[in-house]
Amino acid sequence: MSRIGKLPIALPKGVEINVDEKSNLVTVKGPLGELKQQVDPEIKVTVEDGQIHVQRPTDQKRHRSLHGLYRALINNMVKGVSEGFTVQQQLVGVAYKAESAGQLLTLSLGYSHNLVFELPKEISVETVSEKGKDPIITLKCIDKQLLGQVANKIRSYRKPEPYKGKGIRFVGEVVRKKAGKSADK
Repeated sequence: MSRIGKLPIALPKGVEINVDEKSNLVTVKGPLGELKQQVDPEIKVTVEDGQIHVQRPTDQKRHRSLHGLYRALINNMVKGVSEGFTVQQQLVGVAYKAESAGQLLTLSLGYSHNLVFELPKEISVETVSEKGKDPIITLKCIDKQLLGQVANKIRSYRKPEPYKGKGIRFVGEVVRKKAGKSADK
């Protein structure tokens, strides 16, 4: 039995779940919004006594992998509509800047031009630039998958390099630095 898949998901107050029996579409509504996930027809999702249970028909390798996957996806949906997800990124480098205006994020990352990134409407962005500290980008969303994709896209514009550590990194991320050239004498 899957260790992740067999765990029940507790429904917080204010969160409703609806499972369509025909199409196996799971809809989760909460105070922050609504999310939908199409579940494989062979995986069964039931709601009993304020808990969500995910069950698989057999112990085939495919069913075992889908069992844990859909349990994790549904758990992320429940957490997203009740609490939401937040990702913070830090711009490390001289003259690296970030500014946000609505759904546009303008990044100055040492290129000859500024990069303008248009965020999906589901994501809200805040930028903080304090004197003497690295600028911080804060992304908030109820959809964990979308948030991770957007955060990695922003990071891909200037990944942390291993010699000086300059680039866009997640807050709290440790970048392993290389020694660089050293004299033989």
